Amino acid sequence: MAFQKFPMTVGGEQKLREELDQLKKVDRPRIVQAIAEAREHGDLKENAEYHAAREQQSFCEGRIQEIEGKLSNAQIIDITVMPKTGKIIFGSTVSLLNVENEKHVVYKIVGEDEADIKVHKISVGSPIARALIGKEEGDTVIVKTPGGDVEYEIEEVQYV
Repeated sequence: MAFQKFPMTVGGEQKLREELDQLKKVDRPRIVQAIAEAREHGDLKENAEYHAAREQQSFCEGRIQEIEGKLSNAQIIDITVMPKTGKIIFGSTVSLLNVENEKHVVYKIVGEDEADIKVHKISVGSPIARALIGKEEGDTVIVKTPGGDVEYEIEEVQYV
């Protein structure tokens, strides 16, 4: 069975690698030290510090495995080296105009783990990204939302 590759931007990969580095080089040794110190206090059954440190260790090791798994199945896409065709693709930044209320909005289309609407990063699997992929500047798209259809005009596509 072939593993599915998941798209990820260069920035998304870098962020995960930084978190992994932090977990392995800073958090893991700190937790091991906390467990060692808690063991010195004697009876482990009623030692809250020991149990808290073991819980932290379990979380830390689980997160390390999760990140390593994501990175091993990631397909890193560097948008800056892609041909500037004007088409909306994974990693592109899109300026949109809501035709109905004339509000401008900018979104960057990123991988599932990178999506964060607060910083205008939307998942490639989101309804708006799916509606935009393959379109180009000047096109109009209709996005189906829970609140009804929203019409957007694509003002600009950037590969940054």
